[in-house]
Amino acid sequence: MTADLPTLNEWLGRPHVAEWWGAQQSLEEVEADYAPSIANPTNHASYIALLGDEPVGFIQSYVPVAFHAEGWWLDEHDPGVRGTDQFLANAGQLGQGVGSAMLRAFVARLFADPAVSRIQTDPAPDNARAIRSYEKAGFRPAREVMTLDGPALLMYAERPIDAPA
Repeated sequence: MTADLPTLNEWLGRPHVAEWWGAQQSLEEVEADYAPSIANPTNHASYIALLGDEPVGFIQSYVPVAFHAEGWWLDEHDPGVRGTDQFLANAGQLGQGVGSAMLRAFVARLFADPAVSRIQTDPAPDNARAIRSYEKAGFRPAREVMTLDGPALLMYAERPIDAPA
C-alpha cells in the first residue's frame, strides 16, 4: 500500500540495507519508484513482508522480459520467469532464518501461478549472507552477470515437480 512508502523509505536508509541497495533516496524518489508497482502490479509488484502482524521486510517480484527497454535482463526471453529482490528491515533478524522463510513463502506464492516457469534473483557476488539465504530458500547459482547496478550472481529457483503447471 502507498501508506507503507514512508516505512520503506526509512528502511532503505538503514545501514545494513543501504550497503546493498544503495544510498537512501528521498521519499519522493521512493514513491516514484514503488508507487506504480503498488497501483498496477502486472510486471512489478512490491510488498511489505509480515511475520505475524509485525512488518519485517520488503520483497518484490518482476517480469524480467518487461524491462528489456530499460536495459535489464536482455538475455531472458521467457515471459514466465519472475525475478525477486528482498531485504529484512531489522539488522537483528539477519542470520536467524527469517529471510529464508520469507523467500520460501514468496517463491511458493509465485509458483502457485501456473504461468511462472522459474524465479531468478541477483545478489551482489560478495553478499554472502544473501546468497546463503537464497540457497536455503531453494535458489541455485547459475553464473555471474553484469547488470545496470554492477556485478551480480544470477541465481534460479526452478518450479518444483509437485507444483501446479
